Amino acid sequence: MFVDEKVENKEIAKQYKELLRISYQQLDPSDKKLIRLAFNTAVDAHKHQRRKSGEAYIFHPISVAKIVASEIGLDATSISAALLHDTVEDTNYKLIDIEKLFGKNVTKIVSGLTKISRLNKDADISFQAENFRKMLLTINDDIRVVIIKIADRLHNMQTLDSMPENKQIKAASETLFIYAPLAHRIGLYNIKTELEDLSLKYTDSKSFEHIKSKIEDSKEEREEYIEQFSQLISETLQKEKLKYFIKGRNKSVYSIHKKMQIQNISYDKVFDKFAIRIVYKSDPRNEKFLAWKIYSIVTDHFTPNPTRLRDWISSPKSNGYESLHITVMGPHKKWVEVQIRSERMHEIAEKGYAAHYKYKIGKDHENGLEIWLNRLKELLESKDSNAIDFVENFKLNLYSEEIFVFTPAGELKSLPRNSTALDFAFNIHTEIGTKTRGARVNGKLVPLSRKLKSGDSVEIITSEKSKPTANWLDFVATSRARSIIRTSLNEEKKRIAEEGKELLRRKLKHLKIIMVEKTVNEMLDYFKVNSDLDLFYRVGIKTVDNKKIKDFAKYYNNRFLKFFNERLRSKPKKGVFKKELISNNNKIIFGKEKKASNYKLSECCNPISGDKIFGLSTQNDVIVVHKHDCNFAISLQSNFAYRIIPAFWVDSNKQEFTVELQMSGIDQKGLVNQVTRIISNHMNIDIKKMNFYTEEDLFKGNILIRVNNQEHIKKLIQKLLTISGIEKIARI
Repeated sequence: MFVDEKVENKEIAKQYKELLRISYQQLDPSDKKLIRLAFNTAVDAHKHQRRKSGEAYIFHPISVAKIVASEIGLDATSISAALLHDTVEDTNYKLIDIEKLFGKNVTKIVSGLTKISRLNKDADISFQAENFRKMLLTINDDIRVVIIKIADRLHNMQTLDSMPENKQIKAASETLFIYAPLAHRIGLYNIKTELEDLSLKYTDSKSFEHIKSKIEDSKEEREEYIEQFSQLISETLQKEKLKYFIKGRNKSVYSIHKKMQIQNISYDKVFDKFAIRIVYKSDPRNEKFLAWKIYSIVTDHFTPNPTRLRDWISSPKSNGYESLHITVMGPHKKWVEVQIRSERMHEIAEKGYAAHYKYKIGKDHENGLEIWLNRLKELLESKDSNAIDFVENFKLNLYSEEIFVFTPAGELKSLPRNSTALDFAFNIHTEIGTKTRGARVNGKLVPLSRKLKSGDSVEIITSEKSKPTANWLDFVATSRARSIIRTSLNEEKKRIAEEGKELLRRKLKHLKIIMVEKTVNEMLDYFKVNSDLDLFYRVGIKTVDNKKIKDFAKYYNNRFLKFFNERLRSKPKKGVFKKELISNNNKIIFGKEKKASNYKLSECCNPISGDKIFGLSTQNDVIVVHKHDCNFAISLQSNFAYRIIPAFWVDSNKQEFTVELQMSGIDQKGLVNQVTRIISNHMNIDIKKMNFYTEEDLFKGNILIRVNNQEHIKKLIQKLLTISGIEKIARI
């Protein structure tokens, strides 16, 4: 590949100048000097490297630095660290070299950004999840590590076209699983939206292009609607001498896609595809007053939906987001969301952490982001959660709506929606949570499982004798509470298991059985438990009692005798044993070589011939086959990418699959007869089970059938939809 170095160097210099020009923060001469040194160092470090696309590698760190400087708005230290973020990982530069040139602050961030190269190779732990956990541990040092990591991921997603398809899907799955939720929680909403849209582009390109083209087709109509809305209220706003601007905000491609999936509707049935934003000028003292004044003007012109008012000005979100959201009946009798916010609020919504930090300078109180980060540190430092559990727990609270409750002293606390009195206890302090005995809400004693509402006043009653029990996990909503309860239960379980282990050893010895690893493994299968810890614990709490242990001893001895006798009869060659295989009839083939292998179809998504599929290898040498759009696909592809195997159907006309259809609509006389006639007579499909019920002239029905492939099921659904009254049919 020919490269004109003069042209390329000119472009690199141009990108560097633009980086300085678009910086959100004011850069003084010392800042520019630091950034220049970082730029020169990065250029030197990456001078012989190129990306998969063929362009010089240095364009990547410059692009990441531009995102950090402009879209996120961080300082010169962050911009310099972004320029240097791959130097230690990918070049001959060492951390000691970076520290000599840039000092401790930049080095600390670069160190945090350097990828973990030696991960735990335990097959049960996701490399990516472990990497993510270790990345977040750097929050203890500097939050900027995580934010620059998000910027790095954003640019990688923006330039993903040059990567092979399997790597595109892996990166997109990781992004949806980890980075988009993290960006959302830190308040980087624009970046979160772009990450989600780019991920959908690679995980479901067909849906992405369909929705994107629909949005582009309706652009003129949308702009005309916003203009009509603006004209109706602008005269009143101007009379009040308000300085403002009105603009539209499209719902993202990903969020429209998600709504279509959850509600099982078409694009045209999604009604809230955009919102109208009113941004006004104000000094800090009058911000709230002016927001409600604009609210009053809007609701004077348009009828509001009282159930859709969201006041995040009086009670900001824990990541600093402030805005007043209302839904009104706009022009042409269409519901439209209106967001009212000051320029300061808008800046925080756009820039997230950086703008929030800018407006907090000089104030000594702890802001919401810092409180959240302190909570996150405690979760990170829990010794008893593995990487995948940690990621799942962390994600629990990311998209939760918030409620606001009070301590007895009147202090306001923010919790995710559906939090209980017990969640509140753990939110106050770990020790209060673990010693909780009861709770009073608004002065009345309530169960610990009572869900809290905004405005509740909560008092926790503690006792030194109280400690967490397993049923507590059934009624906590926050990952913090869940993590602490699990840790406490695990410590108690380990103590009981130690006692149980010694007790089991003595009982087996009395029965003339030595407790070695093979014996324990036999017991795990016999008692159907997952680990030796579970087994010893059950012995310790007497769930596995003397009688059950004696029954096992009989089974164990009989099995040994049977095995010994069979060996005597068959006299096989030494060391040769025949392994039972799972028959697959070569209906699915795997990998680039398209080889046959032992497999089973996943019960979670029930793939049938024609579905887009992938395989997940297991420790038992059996491949589990999932649909490409299985509910667990993103989690599996992110956490177990190293086990994912491409899978392909071969001719399987003789193979049958069980499929369940769910249909709904308006009840009609003879509807069930028409349905069974089409399935049995016209399509010659075997019905295994069916169940229909009606309520107020509406019906719902479930039918279990046997089909050959996806085309078979598509044709059936098309025919069934021709029956009058049937509105929706979905495959479960």
